[in-house]
Amino acid sequence: MESSTRTQLPAPAPQAQAHSDNVVRGIRDEIARAGGWIPFTRYMELALYAPGLGYYAGGAAKFGAAGDFVTAPEISPLFGRSLARVMAEALAPTGGDILELGAGSGRLALDVLLELERRACLPERYLILELSPDLRARQRDLLAEAAPRLLSRVVWFDTLPERLHGVILANEVLDALPVHLVHWTAEGVRERGVAWNAAGLAWADRPVASPTLARAVARLPVTAPYLSEVNLAAPALMASLAACLEQGLILLVDYGFKRAEYYHPQRRTGTLKVHYRHHGLDDAFFLPGLADITAHVDFSAVAETAGAAGLDLLGYTGQGRFLLDAGLLELLADMTPGTPEYLRAAQAVQKLVQPHEMGELFKVMLLGRGVAHPAACRRLDPL
Repeated sequence: MESSTRTQLPAPAPQAQAHSDNVVRGIRDEIARAGGWIPFTRYMELALYAPGLGYYAGGAAKFGAAGDFVTAPEISPLFGRSLARVMAEALAPTGGDILELGAGSGRLALDVLLELERRACLPERYLILELSPDLRARQRDLLAEAAPRLLSRVVWFDTLPERLHGVILANEVLDALPVHLVHWTAEGVRERGVAWNAAGLAWADRPVASPTLARAVARLPVTAPYLSEVNLAAPALMASLAACLEQGLILLVDYGFKRAEYYHPQRRTGTLKVHYRHHGLDDAFFLPGLADITAHVDFSAVAETAGAAGLDLLGYTGQGRFLLDAGLLELLADMTPGTPEYLRAAQAVQKLVQPHEMGELFKVMLLGRGVAHPAACRRLDPL
């Protein structure tokens, strides 16, 4: 990150800076215990999820105008309502529950539940897998205020249920899973990790030691010099979801590419980004604990794991095309034209579907077991 960008960012409050300093000390101590080096995946895990310290475990605002980024549910309730139309079709023959992974502010859960209530097809339970106590409290407060009659259907979990009939929903979850950084050099492939020196946190490369990572790296169409991410956690999560889902639909929404695009020769510095106060930064060491760290999703790897686990690939396409297929414009047409609410909604729809906004950057993948292909999304872009 250039110094000029740093000067444009709002300085953290003294309490927030002290929190970040505590996170850095925890990471420094972890590096010392590990002998002077930790893989980046461990650094990312600590910066985001360390209990009481990590970005998602802390109490600062993360979503919306007051946070660090804006997700689709924060842009418009029409996003969640469109997803609910697809989910309603999947629930009709199977019944059962909805399981949302990482429900953020709770806005998506609220919009989905309200739309399913309108359609008289509420799930038996709406399960939320949320590891952050702070976010769990915010989700509960939002639902209790906006739809108290539905709160009794919502159950929070710390781990995946053993069995599920229904729908699993994950919006912007896979991009926040810790990733390995891999550096292809003329001397060979190295894993990029984090060390500590007189200046603080620092990059350091070591030979790839993990056999699992080495096997994943060997399959990638990469020529040195090249630096990119390998996400082993996303396929592992998909395998767990497949083992959990007895019958139903998995709906994934995230930014990413198929493998050939992800590891394209022109993308030689990877996709890793830090998000702070609506700025996208390249400095992974910027204010640990106060800034989000993300990487794009390799949807080919997700689809391969799903297929090996017996799931059917029902759809993969850009978010814009998916939402239009799901009836987004029909929901907009139900509003009164010319009203301030309609104009705000129409502006939000443009952001959600236009290719130069979120329409192509974000992808939607539908996977299923024992369910018919959703009528609302029949597109299957090649992977």
